[in-house]
Order: sequence, then C-alpha cells, then structure tokens
Amino acid sequence: MPETYFPIRTRVQVRCPPSALLLLASLALGGCSGGDFGRTRPDFLNDGMHNWIGREATGSVGLRPSQFQLTDSERRLRDLAYPLIEPPHSRPAWKSVFGDYKTIPAPWRQTPAFDRTAYGRSLIDEPHRSNSSRYAQLMDDVRDDITRFDPFFSNAVRVLDLDRKRNASLNLVSELLPRERADAVARMEENTLIVQWVTQCLEQRISSYRWALERLVIQVPDNMAADADRLINELAAQTAHPPVAAQPAIGHAVSVRG
Repeated sequence: MPETYFPIRTRVQVRCPPSALLLLASLALGGCSGGDFGRTRPDFLNDGMHNWIGREATGSVGLRPSQFQLTDSERRLRDLAYPLIEPPHSRPAWKSVFGDYKTIPAPWRQTPAFDRTAYGRSLIDEPHRSNSSRYAQLMDDVRDDITRFDPFFSNAVRVLDLDRKRNASLNLVSELLPRERADAVARMEENTLIVQWVTQCLEQRISSYRWALERLVIQVPDNMAADADRLINELAAQTAHPPVAAQPAIGHAVSVRG
C-alpha cells in the first residue's frame, strides 16, 4: 500500500493593513505604561524618572538645583511624591490604556491657577454605568490618596531628619568648598520644597473632592455620599496634622486657596 504524505507548511503569511498594525502597536505600548486611571504603572518606572521633581521645585522659586547625587531615600521621596502631585483623574477605562506620564509645573508657577471644580466636572461629565459608579470613583480616588499618605510622609521624615544632620555637619567638615556647601544647602531646600509641594496638592485635592461630592449630592443623591464624606474627612485630618512639617525654604511658604 503506497504511503500517504501530508505536506507540512512551514510558513504562514498573514497580511494586515497598516492601520491594524499601528493600532496593535499602540495597544502594546499603552499596555506597558497605562495604569489605573491613566497613571503610569509601577512596573514602567525606572530609576531617576522622577528626578525632575526636585529641579522643578527649586527652579520654580529661582533657586539652582543641587549637583549632588540623590540618596536612595531622596529618590524614593520623589517617586512617592509624583502620584500625589499629579492631578487626580476621572476618565473612562479605555483612556487608561495609553497612559499619560508627563512632568508637572510646581505650584509656585502653575498657569492657570488651581481650579477646584475641574475634578468634579470631569467626574460628572464622563459617562458612567450608573450614578453610584461616580461615587465609587470618587471614593477610590480618596482611598488612593489615604493609602499613599503614610509611605510618603514616613519617607519624608527620614529625609528631613538626615537633612538636619547634614546641616549641623556643615561647620564640622574640614576644608569645605563653597560649591560643596552650596550644593548641600540646595539639596536641603529641594527636599523641603518637595514636601511643601505634596502638602499643597493634598489640600487642593481635598478641596476638589469636597466640591465634587457636593455636586453629586444635589445632582444624583445617594446614600453612598455619607461614606464618601467620611473618607474625605479622614484624608483632611491626615493632611492637617502631617508627621513632618517642612519649614519654608527662604521664605517660599506654601499657600493654598480654593
């Protein structure tokens, strides 16, 4: 009986239009960077990607940045600061695929000025499955801030405590060069301004959350409003009594209005 052979195909060619390839590439790249609510996912972070925060803080008030390398705690301070200085988002899930990591101007030179209604208007205007999902979104955003509060300020306590020791050591270092002293002072001012920046943004977020909740209550009343109010009050209590209070750097105190 003759043997039967089945040819084996070693190559399969699939033709895709260029537009489809572009879409697939965009989704693949977006999946790497897109996190919850459009924020960059932690696994997309790399060492030094938030170093600009210190330079922006000092530059915004006319100070020069330090040329010293960052310590591990100082780098972590900047990494933990970013999610708290980034404006809270309210956006449909499909937008989060593409991510939107970007630098942010320090509050001392932000233009336009802080708008406490922006978050609430976005929350209300964006399509949601139900009215209760708007409350759920608001509560999730507040919980995120509460969760981030302790890690940031615990690290800030460590950084500012070491800065106090650094400051006390300046007069004890032998043959200290003027540039070395200037860089040490610049780094201490930089760290202080970052803590002030986060504190101001937390106060602004609380103001935004309250405005949003007030509008939800009158537009789409729900019993979930009481739970949202308790969460906002919890965040407000934490922010009013932080574990560390950064002293103003050469007179550049934090001022929050709105």
